Amino acid sequence: MQWIWDRQSVWSQAADHAKRAIMRARTVALVLGVTGACAGTAAAQIMTWSAEAGKALAFLAAAAVALVPLATKRAGPQQMQDWTRLRSLSEELKSETYAYLARVAPYRDADAPHLLLDRAERAITDAGDLIARTIPFTPRRRALPPVSDVGSYMELRVTSQVEEYYRPRAAHMSRRNAQVRRVELVLAATAAALGAASGAFGSDRATVWVATVTTVAAAVTAHAAASRYAYQEVEFSRTATELERLTARRVGAPDPATDDAFVEQCERVISAQNEGWMAKWLSE
Repeated sequence: MQWIWDRQSVWSQAADHAKRAIMRARTVALVLGVTGACAGTAAAQIMTWSAEAGKALAFLAAAAVALVPLATKRAGPQQMQDWTRLRSLSEELKSETYAYLARVAPYRDADAPHLLLDRAERAITDAGDLIARTIPFTPRRRALPPVSDVGSYMELRVTSQVEEYYRPRAAHMSRRNAQVRRVELVLAATAAALGAASGAFGSDRATVWVATVTTVAAAVTAHAAASRYAYQEVEFSRTATELERLTARRVGAPDPATDDAFVEQCERVISAQNEGWMAKWLSE
């Protein structure tokens, strides 16, 4: 059990590292794109005042734009696929561990330890091409979850997952989505003000910046769409609500059949959430 729990830790760390690399690459690409657009516009305007400053800004703009493809390459389809597979295996090992500790089907028989080991080894073997991604990581020091029956499973796996992960993550994604909307509103207002200034005062300099600000706004919107803040908020909230519903419906004296069904349904909801957002990330 401890060996499997340690493997889960290693694969989870590898998945977290892969995700951070993708998010970092997308953020760098956004910053480079915005820098390139703003520096290019500023270079054209400053060139008449200072040739050296204008050339420096032009160089900065060209370098920033040239580096964008390099940054986005680190968040390409292959990186996305590797990350989702790493996370999928991590969650599979976690799910099997909790089902085993809760002593529900298929882990009620005497050969349960061998069955658990067989399933874990099969899952790891199927992801053998990703093992190199786990080499830099060592298992975190942590005890096995103190789960011994379905009651403790419900408290430590389901309720804890809802209160400490799904609800906080939904709130976090909501805040991120609101921040993006505020940035978009500010950029739209800026573009409108520049357009008004261009029309009222015939300022060519303001006219040029309208296009630049519009480009920046489009880049921010594209970044938010790629990060899928709104989608993740909905999925985290939906999963939390579904788990709470299953917990509320678990009434009456427990018996093996209802215990097996309860754990299976909870793990199916958690798995569906993971598979759903993984498919969403890979589809676009």
